[in-house]
Amino acid sequence: MFNNPNRDKEFKKEKKVLEFIDKNRLISDGLVDKKFRHLCVNNYNYTTDFAVKELGLEDELINQLVEDYVIQIIKSKTTFLNYLDLLRQQESNGETLDYSSFRELAHKNLGVARNLRIEDAQKLLNELMTQDDLDYLNECLEILISCAVKLKPRLAYETMQINNSL
Repeated sequence: MFNNPNRDKEFKKEKKVLEFIDKNRLISDGLVDKKFRHLCVNNYNYTTDFAVKELGLEDELINQLVEDYVIQIIKSKTTFLNYLDLLRQQESNGETLDYSSFRELAHKNLGVARNLRIEDAQKLLNELMTQDDLDYLNECLEILISCAVKLKPRLAYETMQINNSL
C-alpha cells in the first residue's frame, strides 16, 4: 500500500532498541548465572517508591535523577574500560597495579546509586571498588551497564549511540 518513510524509520529504530535491550539482558543473565549469582542482582527490579519515601522527594524528580544516573553510567563505561586497559598494561609490565582512578570513579557512581536506592548498582559498584581480578572487574562492569539499560532502556540506547559517535 502506502509507504510511510517516517513510520518505517521509527519501526527500524524501535527494532534496534529492542535488539539492544535483549543483547544487554543476555550478557547480564549469562554472567550473573556463571559468576555473580552471589550478588543477587539478576531479578532485581528498581522502583522509585523507596527513594521517594526515604528522601521525601517527588517521583518525577527521582525519575529525572535516575535518568541522569543512567547517562552517567553509560558515559563512565569508556573511562572504566580505559582504566582497566591501564591496569592490564601495568600488570603486563610487572608493575604494582594502581586501582585508585578506577576505584574513585566507582565510588563516585556508588554515591549516586546509594542516594537513589538502586540496590543492584550498589552491589556491583561495591565489587568494582573492592575486587582486584581484572577479568572479574570487566564482567562486573558489563553487568552494571546492563542494569543501567534495564532502568531506562531507550535513554541508555540513545546515550550509547551518542557516546559511540563522539
